Amino acid sequence: MYKYTRKVIKNNQGTYYLSLPKEIVSSLRIKDGQKLNLFQKGKNIIIEDWK
Repeated sequence: MYKYTRKVIKNNQGTYYLSLPKEIVSSLRIKDGQKLNLFQKGKNIIIEDWK
């Protein structure tokens, strides 16, 4: 497992963005426009495929 560091960016409407590393996106075969579920577990964020 490799640790990636990313900055959180806030736009003018108050939405926060976070970029995903290309290596992880490729490894998980995430496609452009794909829906993902995000869950909070303690101080962690879990990301999984939307189904």
